[in-house]
Amino acid sequence: MSCPCRGKLKLLVATVTFVVLITWLYLFVGNLENSWSLLLSPCLGEQSERYLDHGVLDARVREVEEENRQLRLQISQSQGSNQDGNYGNQQWAASADTGADDGENTAEERGNHTDCVKQPMVEKCELLHVACVCAGHNASRDVVTLVKSILFHRKNPLHFHFITDAVAHEILSSLFQSWMVPSVQVSFYDADELKSEVAWIPNKHYSGIYGLMKLTLTKALPSDLTKVIVLDTDITFATDIAELWTIFRKFTDKQAIGLVENQSDWYLGNLWKNHKPWPALGRGFNTGVILLLLERLRRIGWEQMWRLTAEQELMSMLSTSLADQDIFNAVIKQNPVLVHQLPCFWNVQLSDHTRSEQCYTEVSDLKVIHWNSPKKLRVKNKHVEFFRNLYLTFLEYDGNLLRRELFGCPSQPSTESIKLQGALEELDEDDQCYDFRREKITMHRVHLYFLQYEYTETQGGADVTLVAQLSMDRLQMLEAICKHWEGPISLALYMSDAEAQQFLRYAQASEVLKSRKNVGYHVVYKEGQFYPVNLLRNIALRNANTPYVFLADVDFLPMYDLYDYLRKSIIQLDMAHTKKALIVPAFETLRYRLSFPKSKAELLSMLDMGTLYTFRYHVWTKGHAPTDYAKWRTATTPYKVEWESDFEPYVVVRRDCPEYDQRFVGFGWNKVSHIMELDAQEYDLVVLPNAFVIHMPHAPSFDISKFRSSSGYRNCLQTLKDEFHQDLSRKYGSAALKYLTAERNM
Repeated sequence: MSCPCRGKLKLLVATVTFVVLITWLYLFVGNLENSWSLLLSPCLGEQSERYLDHGVLDARVREVEEENRQLRLQISQSQGSNQDGNYGNQQWAASADTGADDGENTAEERGNHTDCVKQPMVEKCELLHVACVCAGHNASRDVVTLVKSILFHRKNPLHFHFITDAVAHEILSSLFQSWMVPSVQVSFYDADELKSEVAWIPNKHYSGIYGLMKLTLTKALPSDLTKVIVLDTDITFATDIAELWTIFRKFTDKQAIGLVENQSDWYLGNLWKNHKPWPALGRGFNTGVILLLLERLRRIGWEQMWRLTAEQELMSMLSTSLADQDIFNAVIKQNPVLVHQLPCFWNVQLSDHTRSEQCYTEVSDLKVIHWNSPKKLRVKNKHVEFFRNLYLTFLEYDGNLLRRELFGCPSQPSTESIKLQGALEELDEDDQCYDFRREKITMHRVHLYFLQYEYTETQGGADVTLVAQLSMDRLQMLEAICKHWEGPISLALYMSDAEAQQFLRYAQASEVLKSRKNVGYHVVYKEGQFYPVNLLRNIALRNANTPYVFLADVDFLPMYDLYDYLRKSIIQLDMAHTKKALIVPAFETLRYRLSFPKSKAELLSMLDMGTLYTFRYHVWTKGHAPTDYAKWRTATTPYKVEWESDFEPYVVVRRDCPEYDQRFVGFGWNKVSHIMELDAQEYDLVVLPNAFVIHMPHAPSFDISKFRSSSGYRNCLQTLKDEFHQDLSRKYGSAALKYLTAERNM
């Protein structure tokens, strides 16, 4: 029985020896022809132009090496060596890129490594296309980490194609516009227009209808786009995505889909009794990472192909369990020639009970990590701490650092970047107030609706949103505000990437905040040395969804039922047809623990006892003196007051009111300038008789400390005030002269 095997073995060994000799002879001739150039420098990719002719030789050598590898594989199989160690679908081993070029080498091959830097097969400035389906607030947040990991490693221009719902489109378009990453293009495609293509498919997967939309990419993406890398949002890259892009060149003339084998036993149908998965080749393939040759798929009629397969299988399966992945696998089962199997390190799948540990032996083996379990970071894997730390690195990585140019790859600057560059060139770096002026034009990254947000419009058209801004040191105020104000809230949070994740964990752990879906949290990422208070106010104001806004600060607690009272006042005072700013009188306490007054009568009693004070009466009386607290004590109806210098009350206005002037950063004149412009636009200032807010004590901000300690800070603030007066005069003419006169009379 063993004689025929020995004969075959001898034949194979002889064949290997012959091929090796031919290879060395080929190389020897090549060296003679090129004056021993290959011996002088083994790093062919770094040679000058005279060595470019060796591309053909290099390709031929790799072909021979691949043949040798296949022969060695056959020898090992004929000797019956360790069949359990051959991971994956044996019949597809030839199409898996497991040669030396892809890093999945044997220990012997790793020992024979070269110190030459492996040169990628992607052109230096070749544009790489990446597609993602992204819907909802959570996916929009998750995809940012994916994008960061790609940008961190990339050396090529990128074009991201996002298939989104309305929510994700609003979030991501704002984010990328404010991120301003060079050599990055972004396109959006309306998922609603694609729903009819897949809505007929019953799907049990938690991704819902959006989990089926990757099937429609040949139709959704531009017809002139020939190939694209398709990624799930729960992917993290540990290498340059250009390495994955190069695999397109290894496709045969019939292959159109590049996939990594599924690393769980799902498609083997043995997970539980009567488990019946969709048809698949062996273990099947995971669709978290896909290489699509769109042009080829369109040519072979991909849309009709997957539709017919889905219709056929649904007759017995009734629904999909893993969304598009089931249908991709069913199509490949019927048309195996379509698939090009990728090495498993291009999609290390971290769901429970997978064979992902067989995809790597060293950290350098890792290419792409896929958190494809609903448990996400809580998944079971003996190396999960390493994977989690890698993920958290990009999760908390400062996205501003990714705004780096790709040298040697000129890109078309965006309109925003052109404006920013022009504004920067106009600045005088010798100006003592340069830092203030620089902050005004700084482009901060903005992530709108960082958490789930839902708003249902109320009847009557008089709904009002509380608008405020905060940083990490005021986070503890959120729960109290939510208890006092049941209406919609729009908050701008000034945070670093790491602080944003701390806030996320805080919000997810808070029963109060979790129960509120009508609070819009808009993260503005830190950059520069000043607190951009008026930029934050404007972002919160722009993203209020009600016709009226209550412009407040986060360290003030509204009286109970203020939300209902303001809505009634808006209607009674006919704010829809008149220009009014309704003033909510402000008070303060020096006590961290306060029995909050439940009515105006209780507040007046506490005011008389010295438990409460009118706001800043002992520090900045002018700021709220025009409210006329003496009159308010006995007032039962709204009353009008006149503007006075330095007046800065908290007001309710229509959402289309003037925005805050963003030249004022940090401490000083940020609200004063806004009230001044409201008055210049002839808003009536009307005090509400039965409304109040109370300021809660806290440590002084860093910016007020700078104002108090730095004469340069105060001088620049005065310069900005003078310039604001001049701009107001140019804008409103003689009507604005009273503000300049009032300033001079102080």
